[in-house]
Amino acid sequence: MARMSDHPTRWTQATVYPDMWADPDDDPRNREGNSPDGELATLLDFLTDYRTTLLMKCEGLDAEQLARRSVPPSTMSLLGLIRHLAEVERDWRNWISDGDPLPTLYGEDDGDFDGAVAEQSVVDEAYSALAREQAEVDAVLAEHPDLGERLGKEQVAVRELMVHRIEEYARHCGHADLLRECVDGRVGQ
Repeated sequence: MARMSDHPTRWTQATVYPDMWADPDDDPRNREGNSPDGELATLLDFLTDYRTTLLMKCEGLDAEQLARRSVPPSTMSLLGLIRHLAEVERDWRNWISDGDPLPTLYGEDDGDFDGAVAEQSVVDEAYSALAREQAEVDAVLAEHPDLGERLGKEQVAVRELMVHRIEEYARHCGHADLLRECVDGRVGQ
């Protein structure tokens, strides 16, 4: 039976709503005004918010905390999620390309998670790779605003890819909530 002292203290920096990650006025995902007009703008808005959420879940942690595994035998960590999403963004770029596929970033068979070690150079590279791969996919898709257009050798619809991207980030933001709480007790929002 787990004792209360076996668990990190749950905490948040929010003061207005203490069960939230950040107060609404400090949350970069809160924007003034109406929601976006149109399906593409709405999809991009959701994708941006989930990307921001992932980065928020990793804020303020050192290399050891980012690389800390959840529960054995899982290799999942916050750093592993960052690396995994960089790898997934690269894979999506391959989906929408007509050319030869780009090589994987971290090798085969969970290299993104297995190689997520507590070294600052690994952390820096992971953040850089994620930003680069996101920008590359974003740039290609910006040239194809028709959500029904089909791209690449597999003829994937832009809409399908956009929804899949949101789904992937949303799922992993849920993992990040739990991983962050295990690291220092900070709860999700």
